[in-house]
Amino acid sequence: MNRIRKGDQVVVTTGNKKIKGQTGEVLRVDGERVYVANLNLVKRHTKPNPQAGQPGGVIEREASIHISNVMLLNPATGKGERVSTKVLENGTRLRVFRSSGEAI
Repeated sequence: MNRIRKGDQVVVTTGNKKIKGQTGEVLRVDGERVYVANLNLVKRHTKPNPQAGQPGGVIEREASIHISNVMLLNPATGKGERVSTKVLENGTRLRVFRSSGEAI
């Protein structure tokens, strides 16, 4: 079970000055890497593709960040916190914050 999923609010813990400490929503999780909305933006030079309806030019989009460099944002404290899993009696897994034990 991944500790970070699509749609989670995360805070970037390490990286360059532009993205460290920033928060955002996870757009997708790709193995060990995550894409966070409006963070770690890169410029990509693309050719036009008329079949797909894509114009050419310089497109700005999100680059991936390693999953170890982000932490789940606790809305109660406003800080990034560690996450663990708790197995319920019926066998389902539940993500909880380690500090408070509160379910996510």
